[in-house]
Formats: sequence, structure tokens, C-alpha cells
Amino acid sequence: MIRDKYMRLLFIPLLGIVIPIVSGIITYSLYSPLELIAANAYFVFTSLCIWKGSNWIHSKLRGHSTIGDNPFRKIASFCGISFLYGCTVGTISTIIWFYLSADVFTWRSLLKFNLVCGLAIIVFTLVYEILFLNKERELDNKIVRQLDRERSQAELEALRNELDPHFIFNSLNTLNHLILNNPQQAYLFNNKLAQVYKYFLINKHNELISLCEELEFIDSYFFLLKIRHDDKLNLQTRLEETDGRLIMIPPLALQLLVENAIKHNEFNHDHPLHIQIAMNHSYLRVSNNVKPKPYLVNSTGIGLKNLSARYRMLCNKDIVIENSEKEFTVRLPLIRQEESLKN
Repeated sequence: MIRDKYMRLLFIPLLGIVIPIVSGIITYSLYSPLELIAANAYFVFTSLCIWKGSNWIHSKLRGHSTIGDNPFRKIASFCGISFLYGCTVGTISTIIWFYLSADVFTWRSLLKFNLVCGLAIIVFTLVYEILFLNKERELDNKIVRQLDRERSQAELEALRNELDPHFIFNSLNTLNHLILNNPQQAYLFNNKLAQVYKYFLINKHNELISLCEELEFIDSYFFLLKIRHDDKLNLQTRLEETDGRLIMIPPLALQLLVENAIKHNEFNHDHPLHIQIAMNHSYLRVSNNVKPKPYLVNSTGIGLKNLSARYRMLCNKDIVIENSEKEFTVRLPLIRQEESLKN
């Protein structure tokens, strides 16, 4: 819908006054002030009827299948129909005016009036339809972008709702082993496992969560990993307490990076895996030492792609991945609490 309030307020009276003068139907020198007011009011009303009628016809024709989707055909059809309608209304209006005013009727005046009126109708129809087509194209583009966003969100949601089945299987095996050999440790392990799944179930549909909460989750998650791997794994966090409350992060983002580090690297008691989480300028830096496994790890890279897509949607920024022989680093853009509230 084109908002043409001010255009109507300006051009309906203007055309109603100018066209009769240009076509010679009204001659100012032959009319008294009262007659001029009456004449102008009459033709402004005629202009209003033509404008409103043309708009009504266009609204009915836009959804008509015979018009087609070709924009040039649409504009040509609207111009032709509007021209015929405007000339018909203009002719009837002019004849009635000549009858009421007792002026001398001439075909020349009528023809000139219709030509000027028709030209004005074609010009305004062209302007209107070009504006309408642009508006329609903008709306189509907006719908396409919205559909793309919804599809991306659906894909990301499906990926986000998955927790590594190997982690589940290994955790249950570890719990089973602890129940038999170390019931007290099994109790702690079970509590931490419950906290991990509680966090996952509560936050899997959230777009953002505070870094502080994510780190609490990582503590529980890493506790489970440490039970299995003992001192083969080390996690170091270098953050101020205030940073964790003010910074927002997609849920399970850190878990994904920790999981990737474990999945792609070989580690043992002599060469443990060191994972470090620290604040670095405008990024949250997650790094680990690199010692690739001797065999090929089946990986599609979908986890990092998913994380990158989530950040692009949330803050229009991408994650930064740095891979060297000694260290693998992922920098996550900082999303501050006030920025997340705006989004």
C-alpha cells in the first residue's frame, strides 16, 4: 500500500484547477469571483472522482489473472484503462458543466480537456505503478529474507538440539564403572551429569545466555571429562567476575569448542591437553595446544559452521579461527548485555 496522503492533498486540487484553465474551459476574465470558486470546486470534485476511481480500478485489476505478472504489461494495461476511465468521466463532467454554466460548448474544448486530462492520468499512473512495483519488490525481498532467516534458524535449532551421543554413551559407561568401584565419586558424577542435562534442556532454545552461566555449565561438563581423563585434561579460565555477568554468549558455544579440542587431539599423562578461556580485546578467546590424532577423525566441520552462523545472526559478526602447528584458537565476538537487549 502506497502512502499518498500528501500527494492527494496537493495534486487533486491542483489538477482540478489547472486542467480546465489549460484546456480553455474556464477563462478567468469572463467569470466573477463566485463563479470561479464554483467552477474550481466543480472540477476539483471531478479530479477527485477520477483519482479515486482510477485507484479503485487498479486495486481490482492487480489480482486479476489476465493482467499477468509482466510489469510492462501491467503498467500498459493500467495506463490504458485509466486513460479510458478518466476521459469518460472528464467528458461527462465537461458536458454537464457546459450545460449548467450556459457557456458555449465546442468539441475543440472538450478534445483539449480530454487530451490534457489523459496525459495527466498517464503520468500519474506511471508514477504510481513504478512506486507500487518498487514497494512490491521490497516486500518480496523482505519475505525472502525472512524465509531464509527462518530456514536458517530451523537448521540451527536442529543442530543445537543435539548433544554428542558419544558423550552420552561415555558418561553412562563412566557412571556405571564408578557405581561399582567408587560410589561416592559416582554420586558427584551423577549430580554433575544432571546439572549438564538440566542446563541443556533449559537453555537449548535460548539465543543468548550470560557468560557466567555458561562457565558454570562448563565447570560441570569439564568435571565429567576429568573423571574419565584425569590429569590428561586441563582447563584454565582467565576472566574477571564482572566480565561473566556483562557478556552474553550462545548456549553450549564453549562446550562445542571444548568438545572439538578433545575430539581432534591426542593427549595423555605426559602430553596433556591444555584448554584456555580468556578475554582478549573485543573477543572471548578459547585456545588449546595441538597434537593431531594419528588417525583421520571423521568430521564435517558443521559445529563451527553452526556456531559461526549463530554469531552472524545474533550480532552480524563472525568468529575468528586461527590454526597453527602448536595452537588452535577460536575467537568469539563479545556480545555485551546492552547490545543483546537492543536485538
